[in-house]
Amino acid sequence: MKLKKLLFFNLLIISTLIAQPQFRNKINIPNILGYKTLKCDFHMHTVFSDGDVWPTYRVEEAWRDGLDAIAFTDHLEYQPHKDYIPSNFNAAYNIAKNFADELGLTLIKGAEITRKMPPGHLNAIFIKDGNELIKDDWKAVVEEVKKQGGIIFWNHPSWISQQPDGIAKWYKEHDWLLQTGILFGLEVYNANVYSKETHQWCIDKKLAVLGNSDVHGPLYFEWAAENVAHRPITLVFAKDSREESIKEALLNRRTVIWYNHQLIGSEKFLKALFDSSISINKKSINAIGRETKNFQITNNSDVEFDLKLITDIPNIQFPKEIKILPNKILNLQIRTTKDDLKIKDKIEVKYLVKNMLTEPDKNLIISFPFEIEIEPKLR
Repeated sequence: MKLKKLLFFNLLIISTLIAQPQFRNKINIPNILGYKTLKCDFHMHTVFSDGDVWPTYRVEEAWRDGLDAIAFTDHLEYQPHKDYIPSNFNAAYNIAKNFADELGLTLIKGAEITRKMPPGHLNAIFIKDGNELIKDDWKAVVEEVKKQGGIIFWNHPSWISQQPDGIAKWYKEHDWLLQTGILFGLEVYNANVYSKETHQWCIDKKLAVLGNSDVHGPLYFEWAAENVAHRPITLVFAKDSREESIKEALLNRRTVIWYNHQLIGSEKFLKALFDSSISINKKSINAIGRETKNFQITNNSDVEFDLKLITDIPNIQFPKEIKILPNKILNLQIRTTKDDLKIKDKIEVKYLVKNMLTEPDKNLIISFPFEIEIEPKLR
């Protein structure tokens, strides 16, 4: 009888655990320019190289985190678990693919080519067979990736283990990669490290900006939720979430990095994200003499925008600093400064967006148009 009760109790615990709900974090970032905004991470590891988690765990973790597409990029040349787990460079993908499909998550097959600098570590994604990439000559590996229809980005160029001063350096080997046409992007953000030099190369050499987690352990062992809201994410603006659409978008550099309340990318995409996220309830301001008028800004996204006024409008005071919190409506005030003003004009009030970088040390500038009509106050 005691044994039956114990078995029943154990089965009850197991069934309760199985029935636990699994919630997905919905990331609210608008679609822009006729494309879907996909939330992606193209650099992560499992137990099939030096990661600490099983492939299906990575998939569920990404699904819960609100991502749309991920790539497994286990090391080819570094296999610290090989005494316990066979070195099969397709295994992680094969184990997790059906589960990813069930969750509606796009799983991309990849591998990390792990060499000394130069060329450093390179991620190959959209490959067909990782086992065919085991070659002594790294250039032969690149040629095989190309043969399989894969493309390559350069991981963490400023990584201190390969660049002790933390400054990324471009080598002739990277010129060769660029000339092959297979190099499509650079990791500007790897984990929590931003590389200014790498960002500038993306602009100069017309390569996609990428921000990835390079996660090895359970995600929130590496990104404490109370300190940083989310892992580095590459926003990809694609026709849909199919692999071929993501690949097309990457090759055409339709990417933005989102991490730690900062967005990094070309002016075209950053402005489109801002304009699609933000709306103002008034485009005209009418006042009599010295008066305070209210207007409201709505942020319909999960992105925080931090603005600094850079326009001087005589006799009209606009807020010098504006922090537009995610999914909030912010009430702001405009003040006219004199009783005897008579103004009827169209103006552009310009703000610098402090957390949107179009280039290293260069921020996006946006403008709010207003029609202003001020009449003098009668005495």
